[in-house]
Amino acid sequence: MTHTIRRAGLAATLAGALAVATACSSEGGQQAQEQAVEKPELDVALITHAVPGDTFWDIVRAGAEDAAAKSNINLQYHGDPEVREQANLVDNAIDQGVDGIALTLATPEGLEDAVQRANDAGIPVVGLNSGIEDWEELGVLQYFGTDEALAGTAFGERLSEETDAEKTLCVIQEQGHVALETRCGSLADAFDGDTEKLYVDGSDMPSVQSGIQAKLQEDSEIDYVVTLGAPYAMTALDSVNGAGSDATVATFDLNTEAAEAIKDGDIEFAVDQQPYLQGYLAIDSFWLYAHNGNYSGGGEEPVLTGPAFVDSENIDEIAEFAAEGTR
Repeated sequence: MTHTIRRAGLAATLAGALAVATACSSEGGQQAQEQAVEKPELDVALITHAVPGDTFWDIVRAGAEDAAAKSNINLQYHGDPEVREQANLVDNAIDQGVDGIALTLATPEGLEDAVQRANDAGIPVVGLNSGIEDWEELGVLQYFGTDEALAGTAFGERLSEETDAEKTLCVIQEQGHVALETRCGSLADAFDGDTEKLYVDGSDMPSVQSGIQAKLQEDSEIDYVVTLGAPYAMTALDSVNGAGSDATVATFDLNTEAAEAIKDGDIEFAVDQQPYLQGYLAIDSFWLYAHNGNYSGGGEEPVLTGPAFVDSENIDEIAEFAAEGTR
């Protein structure tokens, strides 16, 4: 669908924030006019499907907060893994009269009505992180994230071409999450060996560890454990040790601990989607939209932040940023 500019009210915000300053010269009575453009003050809500304790969302939030500080944006951050609560948070932001809503779309069908209500209220919605196949149909203005199908395919191809893997266990920490399902599905399609899914409760790390460990003890043919988030990769390492398995761990996403594990050779590699960049671009896009009517991708194409491999060849450079909490 073709997107049109939905936030006419932001033009008024911008007009009130533009100041023309006239500087007078004391020599010869010459006057010079300088046009100074101030950044409009905006209120933006960032609403994610964050599971408590998942460090991935700390990185997204860090990027969002840095963009907000730069662009004179008052940022409200909220996260909840339940789609009904996400919809309620959208409604709360609408009631507060925010100038924009940045929203993850892990369960698109559960957020369709909430997005429509925001659009009806004249509030632009920007998508990030999840929902790359659905954002345009939902009426979201622009989207920032990785191509999950491409990431999963690249992961499966690498397992086939560069490892001796024959059977992988793909661990999904949130059942029904479209991006996670796409990762595992695309990996399985591209991988020459067998892939089995294991669903775990990502909010309960002890049960994640015991679930992976039990599966490894049950099936000794599993030689690769693939996790879909860095914290779960670290837990998978404990599961492998607890099961007495020789399985190798590789993962999607990155954090400080996973970066160190790659340096130490404990994790084979990670696929990075640059969550800091997702948060930063999503929030900064509201200033560009208010200031100049810009929206990335022409309103019809996503802005990709990944995927990219992080392994022993490039980890030394990236680990420096991971230590700062931005990769």
